[in-house]
Amino acid sequence: MAGVKINVEYCGGCGHRKQFLELAELLKQGVPEVQISGAPGRQGSFEVTINDELVYSKRQTMAFPRFSEVIDVVKEVSEGQKPRQITKQQPINCVLS
Repeated sequence: MAGVKINVEYCGGCGHRKQFLELAELLKQGVPEVQISGAPGRQGSFEVTINDELVYSKRQTMAFPRFSEVIDVVKEVSEGQKPRQITKQQPINCVLS
C-alpha cells in the first residue's frame, strides 16, 4: 500500500480552517496512515488534492465536499486505486428571513 498524501488549500480569511481541521481529524480516524497537510490559500477556497491530483474544488462548486466521500476516496487510493473526483457536497444551510 502506497502512502496517501492529502493537501487542502483553504480560505483563511473565510474561517475555513475549522472545516480543514474537522476533515483532518475524520481522515486520521478513518485512514490512520494518511498524510494530511493544509494551508491558507485563495479567497473562498477549499481545494482537496490527493497524491497531487485535484479531486474537489469549492471554488468551482461553491460548497464544501461531503467529508464521508473524501474519506471513501482516500480509502480507495490507499488500496491502490487512482484518485477520483468527489461529487457529493455538504448540504447548504440557507436561512431565509
